[in-house]
Amino acid sequence: MINLGDAELLEAQAHVWNHIFNFINSMSLKCAVQLGIPDVIQRHGKPISLSHLISALPVHPAKSRCIPRLMRILVHSGFFARAKISENDEEEGYVLTNASQLLLKDNPLSVTPFLMAMLDPILTGPWHYMSTWFLNDDVTPFNTAHGKTFWEYLGHEPNLNNFFNEAMASDARLVTQVLINEFKGVFEGLKSLVDVGGGTGTLAKAIAKSFPDLDCTVFDLPHVVAGLQGTHNLKYVGGDMFDEIPPTDAILLKWILHDWSDEECVKILKRCKEAIKGRGGKNIFEIK
Repeated sequence: MINLGDAELLEAQAHVWNHIFNFINSMSLKCAVQLGIPDVIQRHGKPISLSHLISALPVHPAKSRCIPRLMRILVHSGFFARAKISENDEEEGYVLTNASQLLLKDNPLSVTPFLMAMLDPILTGPWHYMSTWFLNDDVTPFNTAHGKTFWEYLGHEPNLNNFFNEAMASDARLVTQVLINEFKGVFEGLKSLVDVGGGTGTLAKAIAKSFPDLDCTVFDLPHVVAGLQGTHNLKYVGGDMFDEIPPTDAILLKWILHDWSDEECVKILKRCKEAIKGRGGKNIFEIK
């Protein structure tokens, strides 16, 4: 028997419970987005009372009593806050926080597509197979759950591929604004840049637009870039980063290396080095 005092025992139990039920936070957030709660609060224009919020949501009448519980979780998580409805009114309503503003449908920097993709059962399901994966020779838990690699799965499921690309694009839009506003000096003096694994080119398009003299290339698997149209200083090239990367002055890697083993990362970086060798290039940027 573990020798713990009562206080230590309860603290240990609370720690275990906290990790057991952590999924409630992310699933509650997903639920709020699917119900459109951030947009309802935004459209109201001032702190919205619980009764007004419930009446504006497409929930079954029998489930309306559960909305206060959902909102309590999301207030505690920092996605909504409470504020007085008016100076002369003691009643409080719900308002957006900085975090929930990123969940608005009409926000150009909305991260909702990313949230919905990362919490989709196709991506959360493999976590249930981790212990099984440790006992077999599959490359990833995704293989164990779905019988193929994630990239193979995307190649055979166009709808999921588009879903995933939009998720990456939504994340890239936010990162791009900060990158160009705060670190534009990084791109000065470059003549060419390749965005390896650049998806549909959200990040590269913004860079190309901000630096019209910089030739940008979006390099990704053929099925990802098929049919995408470039501009005078942006083009799309299909290929495999493990085989060869187009010659360039600089290489951009966003959300790439974390997907691969150490050995595979070394191989990717070797291909990057080969691509900039002999061109005076010496810049490889990794963004997460």
